[in-house]
Amino acid sequence: MEIKTPDLGVDSADVSEILVKVGDSIDKEQSLLVLESAKASVEVPSPANGVIKAITIQQGQSVRQGDVLFELEGDSNEDMPPTENSNMDESELAESDHTRSDDTKSEQQSAAAPEAAATQAETGIKDVNVPDLGVDEAEVSELLVSVSDHITKEQSLVVLESAKASVEVPSPVSGIVKEIKLKPGQKVKQGMTILCLERSDQADTEVLPTDKNSSPGKAAQATTHQADIPVPSGRQNQKTGQDKASDHFTEKTQGQQNQQNKPLSAEQIKANSDVYAGPAVRQLARQLGVVLAQVAPSGANQRIIKEDVFAFVKNTLNAARPATVGQTTALATGGLPALPDFDKFGGSSLQPMTRLQQVSVPQLSLNNFIPQVTQFDLADITALENWRNTLKAEYKKQDISLTILAFIVKALAYLLKKEPYFNSHLADDQKSIVLRNEIHMGIAVATQDGLTVPVLRNPDALSIRDIAVQLGELSQKARDKKLKPQELQGASFTITSLGSIGGTAFTPLVNWPQVAILGISPASMQPVWNGQEFEPRLMLPLSLSYDHRVINGADAARFSHALTEILADIRRVLL
Repeated sequence: MEIKTPDLGVDSADVSEILVKVGDSIDKEQSLLVLESAKASVEVPSPANGVIKAITIQQGQSVRQGDVLFELEGDSNEDMPPTENSNMDESELAESDHTRSDDTKSEQQSAAAPEAAATQAETGIKDVNVPDLGVDEAEVSELLVSVSDHITKEQSLVVLESAKASVEVPSPVSGIVKEIKLKPGQKVKQGMTILCLERSDQADTEVLPTDKNSSPGKAAQATTHQADIPVPSGRQNQKTGQDKASDHFTEKTQGQQNQQNKPLSAEQIKANSDVYAGPAVRQLARQLGVVLAQVAPSGANQRIIKEDVFAFVKNTLNAARPATVGQTTALATGGLPALPDFDKFGGSSLQPMTRLQQVSVPQLSLNNFIPQVTQFDLADITALENWRNTLKAEYKKQDISLTILAFIVKALAYLLKKEPYFNSHLADDQKSIVLRNEIHMGIAVATQDGLTVPVLRNPDALSIRDIAVQLGELSQKARDKKLKPQELQGASFTITSLGSIGGTAFTPLVNWPQVAILGISPASMQPVWNGQEFEPRLMLPLSLSYDHRVINGADAARFSHALTEILADIRRVLL
């Protein structure tokens, strides 16, 4: 049994990823490979159960409708979809042929109609609806336009994601966006209105075909049809000014790079597939030999857009390069010199970063622009730990984990109310400081994919018990990957802890646009002089990093010392 490329509504598509291998036993509807066009990324499912006997395509190959993708040895023919005439007897087939003959005559009669059927596009408000995606529902991943935007025909309006595909929905006409009916994260179904569009005058006039084999009647019908979008397809032959500029840039950069760049390796293609970007951007990246994992995103939700790819290539071409040839990577990372050729040192392999790591790269890079200083201190938490131990059993019965972090959060919230500059941001003009009205505490949580920072809202108004409960809930959500976007946004101060791992101190990086962050290291018993003798005390190392443009060193030292005093006697928060 041959599995062929389905009708995707485009001339061709690229094989982005092959999800199975020869010998695999697969189920009906199991995804076999990912095909990408300029407008959509689609997982192609198996039409039947069986075993993969042969794979006839390769990753990166361009395929057309009807091309053989796999050879499948099916369990039976029961899973195969019936053909159009499979259940017809001879009389039905004859009747079907007669019907088609009548249809052909009807079309020929329509073809004789006056060529004046070509009409100008209507003006007025048109609803742009969700197309047939082949699934029950999809989620709005990103809105690409805003109200009052002037858009052109085939310009992408919204990104819809389902379990099987990520699709950029194009505009069927040119015009002005008057109203947007959807919002990011919303579930949508076929036929729901995406936005209302005021069509431009004569912007989308279509010249109808006059070939004797074409059907003007049908073409006119398609022209005046309501703006329900067909399955997303490639761009028309006519290109917008932006498309022409992109083509010019592509030709120019390709000419400069072809002599020194190798095609993307399988590892680099895999790295590209893990990045949040649309099909058109991925296609552009393949043309330019760009590893998308190295590109800093500027779109919503850390999405890489075409301008990011162009900027990356431009910066790389303008950057100074070492006098080495045969480099193993096509492009360098953000402004740095390209990596040397590691083949002469025993070779290397490319390991894609996790999605969380990729998102963190541009954010962490902002720290290079912050004049950061770290203040180190020790807090005596002997009495606090003794009190916490007396409460742990009681809280455990309520399924609450009472950690030292809950007390630190409460102490910090108390201090931030008294020292508002630590709960602020440097204004864009760098001539004023933005003081936050509320305290929103970012809590760094280690997960299998990397570090994530959910936000605890208004801890100054919470009891230590409530703080402990919410810390537990946020940590569990982070590890289960169930945090909502709003639970990761708006922090004004951050706490990061290595208490369960080890070390004596570290320098946490200020998380822009915040101006301070507190690092916590493991507590240890240390001899402390009390004026007469040494006595064992449980000491907690604290590392306070701050933006020196906003916070003075003396203020940071006083803040850190005040925190140690509160942790030594938590009753101070009641004063």
